[in-house]
Amino acid sequence: MNTQARGVGRTIWVATRAMALLTLALGVGYTLLITGIGQLALPAQANGSIVTNQDGDPVGSALIGQSFTDEDGNPLPEYFQPRPSAAGDGYDGGASSGSNYGPENEDLIAAITERKAQVAEFNGVTEDEVPVDAVTASSSGLDPHISPEYAAIQIDRIADARGIPAEQLRELVAAHTQGPDAGYLGESRVNVLELNIAVDELEG
Repeated sequence: MNTQARGVGRTIWVATRAMALLTLALGVGYTLLITGIGQLALPAQANGSIVTNQDGDPVGSALIGQSFTDEDGNPLPEYFQPRPSAAGDGYDGGASSGSNYGPENEDLIAAITERKAQVAEFNGVTEDEVPVDAVTASSSGLDPHISPEYAAIQIDRIADARGIPAEQLRELVAAHTQGPDAGYLGESRVNVLELNIAVDELEG
């Protein structure tokens, strides 16, 4: 019995030491190592890809979209508007999600029809000119980008609201348009937050 008890005790002691060493190595050491590498090699990405305004104040993340609305939820005419979001009340990072509606869902069809009419009226264009990303949410609900086509139909409205030449806004949109990754992955896109900051700086 004593030999057996000593064997069990030794096994427990070895297992405890192994667990403690692995916890320190993988739970603490590895975490500190990867965090350190991230801070040294890619500090902006490691800290959330924070975007600052012209005063240097943080105003959001380049990876998470946000709304540009007034207190009542109405879109501000002087800013480029993002695509719709199904994440919580809109661009809620804690509730990332799409609508999960299928293409034949009646509620989705009704929402798209309503959005298309609203976007067309807000921007002074025909419904045929409204691109698909203007009326559909992304699968995450957090997409910070819109298509160059959606940005283009908003230019005249913003130019009127701010009293600046539309051509200057077109140049800004072109300057902030990112092509497909590696030249062929994905579509061309425009980061709405970064573009709106550039518009503020242009007017300022």
